[in-house]
Amino acid sequence: MSAWVAGFILLLLELLVVLVVLLVLAGYLVYVERRLLGFMQLRLGPNRAGFQGLLQPIADIVKLLVKEDFIPAGADRVVFLYAPAVVAASALLIFAVVPFARGWTFRGQEIPGVISDLNVGLLFVLALSSLGVYGVALGGWASNSKFSLLGAIRGAAQMISYEISLGLSLVPVVMLAHSFSLVEIVRAQERLPFLLLQPLAFLIFFISSVAEMKRIPFDIPEAENELVAGYHTEYSGMRFGLYFMGEYITMVVLGALVAVFFLGGWRGPWLPPLFWFLLKVSLVVFALILIRATYPRLRYDQLMEFGWKILIPLALLNIVVTGGIMLLLN
Repeated sequence: MSAWVAGFILLLLELLVVLVVLLVLAGYLVYVERRLLGFMQLRLGPNRAGFQGLLQPIADIVKLLVKEDFIPAGADRVVFLYAPAVVAASALLIFAVVPFARGWTFRGQEIPGVISDLNVGLLFVLALSSLGVYGVALGGWASNSKFSLLGAIRGAAQMISYEISLGLSLVPVVMLAHSFSLVEIVRAQERLPFLLLQPLAFLIFFISSVAEMKRIPFDIPEAENELVAGYHTEYSGMRFGLYFMGEYITMVVLGALVAVFFLGGWRGPWLPPLFWFLLKVSLVVFALILIRATYPRLRYDQLMEFGWKILIPLALLNIVVTGGIMLLLN
């Protein structure tokens, strides 16, 4: 077997493993969030399907698969059918450039700890994260529903606004790492994680990412007390499941990106690199669940004002200060 064929087979296996792990994590993250929220709010979470409710994600999947796939009258059928896939696929594809381990050797063949180490990996991440806007906007518009359309407009405005501060928050990271490659960004944190060097960039990135995910306190596009369920009101069955799954896959992806950009990625003492990476991702996901259990929803004017008048100016100021300090040190 030639080296090219062996490398291609290993790449396919790596893709399959990462895809399966992400889907399983997303499914059971729903269960974990429900149990933790139940504990925090002094109520029971899912505890009927299987021991302590461990089979609840499987029951949810079966329910979504057998539920009627309803399409509203007057909906744009093609756009309505494929819009949810944009959200889930863009979230999955981001993980193609996320390094989750240092890499290892198997039977003389080197297996990298990343599916594809692009030299413009960070730009790839930003490009795919911006595609999620289309899934929200097109899904709401194609539903032929005023509630869905209003949720889609809110979602598009919110996601576009916070994408600016999200992208600007990563400029100091690129300046410190001298590279757009996520692998090189992790290697640049050999001595200190960027969280200690760029705490403001970390806060801006984290807040902007939560707003991009449309989770509490930034869940204005869904706002069930105003818009029923927002942009995915008219979706049912597995197409609703794709929107739902996309949110939880994005939670895992956000945890991975925070770990890579600010927490040193797979780096850590004594224990295996993959363990440190998963631990850091888990801490970020737990923080997201804690925020959901703690904070109330912002008003729409508060949300937009916070993004445009606070986060974006702070991100620009952080870039200028970081550049000035680097010039002085050099």
